[in-house]
Amino acid sequence: MVAGANVFVGSNGQGKTNLVEALGYLSTLGSHRVSSDHAMIRAGQDAAIVRARLENGERQVLAEVQINRTGANRAQINRSAIKTRDLPRYFSSILFAPEDLALVRGEPSGRRRFMDELLVQRNPRLGGVMVDYERVLKQRNSLLKSARASGLRENQLSTLEIWDERLVEFGSEIIQARSALIADLLPEVTRAYAAIAGADHHASMASYLSILANDTSDEATIEQSAVRAGALEREEIAKNFRAALARLRRGEVDRGITLAGPHRDDLMLELNDLPARGYASHGESWSFALSLKLAAAAVLRRESVMGDPVLILDDVFAELDESRRGRLASAIHGFEQVLITAAVLDDVPDALAGHIVRIKSGRIVEAEPTTDGEES
Repeated sequence: MVAGANVFVGSNGQGKTNLVEALGYLSTLGSHRVSSDHAMIRAGQDAAIVRARLENGERQVLAEVQINRTGANRAQINRSAIKTRDLPRYFSSILFAPEDLALVRGEPSGRRRFMDELLVQRNPRLGGVMVDYERVLKQRNSLLKSARASGLRENQLSTLEIWDERLVEFGSEIIQARSALIADLLPEVTRAYAAIAGADHHASMASYLSILANDTSDEATIEQSAVRAGALEREEIAKNFRAALARLRRGEVDRGITLAGPHRDDLMLELNDLPARGYASHGESWSFALSLKLAAAAVLRRESVMGDPVLILDDVFAELDESRRGRLASAIHGFEQVLITAAVLDDVPDALAGHIVRIKSGRIVEAEPTTDGEES
């Protein structure tokens, strides 16, 4: 692949999305299509291997990850073993795919995942904090289920308070990091949406925090009653978190689950001051999801000492009209490397069609010359 735009062209089912899924996995340790790593392994095989040679200036790195059907996954950098969770330190990418429409139209869990994957790319240490939070949450929910079955006893109450403090410790760090991330993303989202859709459209967003909710009747009501919040300090977050756990205790025991924390928060997306989830058209939702990814790329680009993240656009032009295609081409101009997939080359604006690679049955069958006449 060359600097600038690289266009992978092939009919459906030829392997284009497998390529971008593999590259996305190197930077997020997850697939944008499936929730389980096992689904990425070919049927009848015990493992899948993703291998990429990365270049940044004079530096070259061979990054590899083996996804195992049984046992832990393994990773290597230049043939030396590393912890798999450290792999994103070596490769940064932002992937937009049709599945990202769920960021606007789907459930809160998808928006939380979007934020958390970006947080880990900004600060890999937060991956460990999230693992710790999930571990504590699981233990706390187990205790709540036990209390629901037997009635909350004194010894269970003291044990629950211990887990409360651990939940607040890890959860407050996640909430604060998300809050800072949203503050950084907001101007970039607004700018990206206006660049794609036109200046007469305004996109915005804010965090909704469950630790500020009052209702405990059911999950939907809790999410609806969560309060819109701006940037918060860690001490303020922790104070509100403890208060929420005390306020919601009865409801938690009745239901056997933890009702407040980053696992129940949401990212509220707004278009022209209305909730995007309920009011945005298909095209507007597509443009909003794309704007979120362009904003993420802009944030990583600004902070990176390793160069721009690789911007990957999977079948992005299929749902954009001609004017928005042209605006998108202008919006991503200047990124060091952009990977684009398309079933039909005519969907790709001329400004992005410099280096074309044709794919058939998972293999490159033809690489067309770059604009200066050099082969890939």
